[in-house]
Amino acid sequence: MKAVVIVAAMLAGSGALAATAPTQAHSPAPAPVTAAREPDVIYLPTPPQVVDAMLEMAKVRKGDVLYDLGSGDGRIPIAAAKKYNVRAVGVDIDPVRIKEARANAAAAGVADKVTFRQEDLFKTEIAGASVVTLYLLSSLNEKLRPRLLAELKPGTRIVSHAFRMGDWQPEKTRDVEGSTIYFWTVPPRK
Repeated sequence: MKAVVIVAAMLAGSGALAATAPTQAHSPAPAPVTAAREPDVIYLPTPPQVVDAMLEMAKVRKGDVLYDLGSGDGRIPIAAAKKYNVRAVGVDIDPVRIKEARANAAAAGVADKVTFRQEDLFKTEIAGASVVTLYLLSSLNEKLRPRLLAELKPGTRIVSHAFRMGDWQPEKTRDVEGSTIYFWTVPPRK
């Protein structure tokens, strides 16, 4: 039944059901949503047990605001909102993933707690995060690292699935069913 709800929500969001609704002759066709540029990585979903371990490692708690950079189908922000009752923001450049994530959040009953933004993760506003989750490549984590250190408040927790951040040594690592997750805390500014 849950799959039917998700598919129905995705179809409703995609405009596939619009053919059954009356249309006005003077309404312009909606502009197609496209990515500003190609994504830097292919979409690979994070396994549920890794999602849970990432959120546990970050010690997500009431009052946190989680940002998932490269959020794909939204599973990490949705899990954080559902399990920990926190606000979450997913950022992805792919409009298909954003539409899917929004439908998934609605189906999970957390659309009021989760926002998905179709933006470039290297340009999006991140200063409001107290937790950041990543599933990018090591090279992308390294490219993102100066922004994380400059824009996030000291104490912000960062968790990466599978990829490190160059010579910035993680404070913790954990293996979860063949996947490694890494944890850092933004240090005090000098």
